[in-house]
Amino acid sequence: MTQGELFGGVSDDSGGRGRFEPAPGAVLLPGWLDAAAQLRLVAACRAWARPPAGMHTVRMPTGGTMSVRMVSLGRHWYPYGYSLTAADGTPVKPFPPELDGLALRAVAEAYGDAVPEVAGAAGYAPDVAIVNHYPHGAKMGLHQDRDERADAPVVSLSLGDTCVFRLGNTRTRTRPWTDLELRSGDLLVFGGPVRFAYHGVVRTLPGTADPALGLTGRLNITVRQSGLQDPP
Repeated sequence: MTQGELFGGVSDDSGGRGRFEPAPGAVLLPGWLDAAAQLRLVAACRAWARPPAGMHTVRMPTGGTMSVRMVSLGRHWYPYGYSLTAADGTPVKPFPPELDGLALRAVAEAYGDAVPEVAGAAGYAPDVAIVNHYPHGAKMGLHQDRDERADAPVVSLSLGDTCVFRLGNTRTRTRPWTDLELRSGDLLVFGGPVRFAYHGVVRTLPGTADPALGLTGRLNITVRQSGLQDPP
């Protein structure tokens, strides 16, 4: 099977929603977070979103504004790099230990015995997280996560509304790609051959979140290893 065949098509995981591997190095574990864990993470996101160094709108160098709002932990992400100072000029909030443990478990469960075979998985040391809030109508264009100086896997957790996530290839923003439905509680880990694949959110599906979460829209938490050293 060619790389194009592995990346192509639209996945239909409606029958049972079991473990799914849409491409080499990409693993989707549906419903990985139970209801209680989702509630705890939503509450944590609300705390992280408060100022100072809180949730903000990102303006791109081209002058456009991203439709998602975000808050960074550990290091502040900006197009296209990281800093220790948030958008409001205050120190970025620290990377939470609870996300460290969650991400380590996510990588271990996603890859299992194959951990030594996936670049950066065996010595995975996450130190940054980006929390994106997708209000109704928000999306994210296809892009590569290349601002880190490490090839370690990216851990992605979904909360709230379901979204259509597009996992592309490593060469171009055009086809082949695979569209995945990510629901609240789902875990997606991508590393190895697919670590630098183009990816994005095509759309969210308003009103699909469990009302018990008390959340409007979608939250996405991505945990990463920056590979950066703190200044002396």
